[in-house]
Amino acid sequence: MPSKPAKPRPEPPDRTSTRLIAMVAFPGVTLLDISGPAQVFAELDAIELPGPDYSLSYLSPAGGLVPTDVGMMIDTTPIESVAPGEIDTLVIPGGPGIWKIRSDAKMMNWITEALPKARRVASVCLGAFALAWTGILDGKRAATHWRYCPRLQDNFPKIRVEPNAIFVKDGRVWSSAGVSAGIDLALAMIEEDFGHTIALDVARRLVVFLKRPGGQSQFSTVLAAQASDVEGRFSALHAWIIENIASDLKVETLAEKAGMTPRTFARTYVSRTGMTPASGVEALRVETARLLLESRQIGGVVEVAKRAGFGDDERMRRAFLRHLGVSPTEYRNRFSGS
Repeated sequence: MPSKPAKPRPEPPDRTSTRLIAMVAFPGVTLLDISGPAQVFAELDAIELPGPDYSLSYLSPAGGLVPTDVGMMIDTTPIESVAPGEIDTLVIPGGPGIWKIRSDAKMMNWITEALPKARRVASVCLGAFALAWTGILDGKRAATHWRYCPRLQDNFPKIRVEPNAIFVKDGRVWSSAGVSAGIDLALAMIEEDFGHTIALDVARRLVVFLKRPGGQSQFSTVLAAQASDVEGRFSALHAWIIENIASDLKVETLAEKAGMTPRTFARTYVSRTGMTPASGVEALRVETARLLLESRQIGGVVEVAKRAGFGDDERMRRAFLRHLGVSPTEYRNRFSGS
């Protein structure tokens, strides 16, 4: 019998063109605001992609070496070497030097010209102020470092500042909170361009512990409680709660462990941590449950809920939505690496 004709081999992805990611630099820029996202984007070089990959360009008004906030230098090319229409993604990092670029007419004019031509624009940390100065954030949601959220909101009332968000995407304009949040933002951009699987592959290559959703708070409730309890009054109690997380942790039990009457304990705990004892226990249960979900050592969500002391998966689901903004199932799908 005549052999069947061989099926045509699929054409390899077109990688002759690239998407230019332009990252501006200025004296006093925060090193990790640039290097964090840049390393995320660069990891794609080792991955077979279904389309054009990225090319990175570091730009400054004059080009040459630019000092970062930690003294290390970044080698840059002059901004006029890149036409605004060539840029796919424009990233403006933050740092203590951000305030001076407002008076740098060459830099600000170039940014203003590039913004409407780029497919996507983003800020990291205090870079949100540079976007705000151009007016592109007016009427949009935005994020920045939590310390500067009130300043951004007061100075630019047309912006809807989200003080707890890790990053925000409003149309083609992205903004992120401080430092490491730029990594989350870059991973989310990769997910948008190349899909969830490739984004998780990059996260694993970088040994990023969590690929966090943008709506997650900049701080976990537990960390916020620890920051409020500056004297560490309840550190030992919190450790004991974690060791006994599946027990009946009512106020009377916690008060006895803390050596107080229930009423005194409840009042003192609120004043020290900013949470009620019940909220504190719930936060620690969420922390326990998310670690179990990430590890996949326990198969089902129902069993995780029991191990973490929630009793049933519906109670755990409501707690996850309050603390993390995602359900336990979505959390496992996002962060367990499978």
